[in-house]
Amino acid sequence: MTDAVAALRAFNRFYTRFVGALDAHYMDSGLSLVEARLLYEIAHRAAPLAAELQAELGLDAGYVSRILRRFQSKGWITRGRGTDARARPIRLTHAGRAAFAALDATTRGEVEARLNGLGPAERETLVEALGAVTVLLSGKEVPWQIRTFRAGDLALIASRQSILYESYGWGRPMEILQGEVTTAFLRDFKPGREQCWVAEQAGTIAGAVLLVDAGEDVGQLRLLHVEPWARGRGIGAALVAECVKFARAAGYAKMRLWTHTVLTSARRIYEAQGFRIVATEVHDEFGRPEQGETWELGLAR
Repeated sequence: MTDAVAALRAFNRFYTRFVGALDAHYMDSGLSLVEARLLYEIAHRAAPLAAELQAELGLDAGYVSRILRRFQSKGWITRGRGTDARARPIRLTHAGRAAFAALDATTRGEVEARLNGLGPAERETLVEALGAVTVLLSGKEVPWQIRTFRAGDLALIASRQSILYESYGWGRPMEILQGEVTTAFLRDFKPGREQCWVAEQAGTIAGAVLLVDAGEDVGQLRLLHVEPWARGRGIGAALVAECVKFARAAGYAKMRLWTHTVLTSARRIYEAQGFRIVATEVHDEFGRPEQGETWELGLAR
């Protein structure tokens, strides 16, 4: 925890300077950072109330009221009728829209200039990192979606699998297995018969699963995982359902998977999708005795 606190505080110090939060006027606009943000919120909401703006930004009601009076004196906003001062809808005037447009263009230009030195891969890494920060620190539910794999995904999946399973003491043998599975998938990929799905949240991989052709009309589910911070959202069940749907469409007679008794969360997902255990066996492939399980699901033609 101490390392995380120190890292976040260091990032805060960097970022407040990076965005000019310490400047008297944001982007030389004559506005403070808080005033600029309030103007942004008004521009992106349909006739908001002062109370809504206060709640969104976590500001003192009197502070918001003073800023709104300043905006009104500049001719940037109008206040509609309401039951009290905090229940009057706020709208930008033509002058207010022009002021916001100018500030928005300046901000966009400044950010674009700072990103010019980054290549496409570096910008993609930045987007993913910022997405991860948003998910981890916001405390809000961020929408997620499932997509098929793209360049670089399989290496990341193998890496995350190895790290997540390290807590079970499976270590290097598991890491070797993950690398072999993902390498074979890429090398021997069979379009229409095999696929990898990635659950993505705010530009960050939240989980993944593979379906590979195991021969004899069997599709094998492999490498299901969901990141710890993304669990409890139904991502694992959705990934397995996508896998089963694809296997049926591809014409497989049945699906098979290999898991371990200790992986209780994954086993619940498989059972809910109709998989059943057909064999168990204790092995020591990962350097310690572990009970493995083979599960199967028959697919209707």
